[in-house]
Amino acid sequence: MRIVLQRVSRARVSVGERCTGTIGRGILLLLGVHRDDAEAEADHLAARCARLRIFRDAQGKMNRSVREVDGAALVVSQFTLYGDCRKGRRPSYTSAAAPEKARELYEYFVRALKQYIPRVETGEFGAMMDVEMVNDGPVTLLMDRCGSDSSEL
Repeated sequence: MRIVLQRVSRARVSVGERCTGTIGRGILLLLGVHRDDAEAEADHLAARCARLRIFRDAQGKMNRSVREVDGAALVVSQFTLYGDCRKGRRPSYTSAAAPEKARELYEYFVRALKQYIPRVETGEFGAMMDVEMVNDGPVTLLMDRCGSDSSEL
């Protein structure tokens, strides 16, 4: 799995004119699923996202997690995170999971994240979405853990 995590002061995702998810202070997670991923990767990354100390404490240092600041999460599926641009002019997506598997693990990740963060909003899997956000900081992190990679983040 690959996640682009952004600390936001607000974020919103919509499909056409319909808003599917909106949050205030929290984290926006763009989530890509690798073809070798399993539930273990989703469990690991959900816990890591919820526990990362990326919010400021009283001294202005990044010492607090999204849970500690009563923040929310907005999760948006994004298979293009596995786009390989090393050859040619069109990205290859052969590393991305097939849509059925990706949907299953995306939904599993959202359920796993809800164990840590009470308010989790989502986009709509497989839909063309508009994502709006105000990156707070800016703070943007890349998290990666593939099914064949047993290293700790």
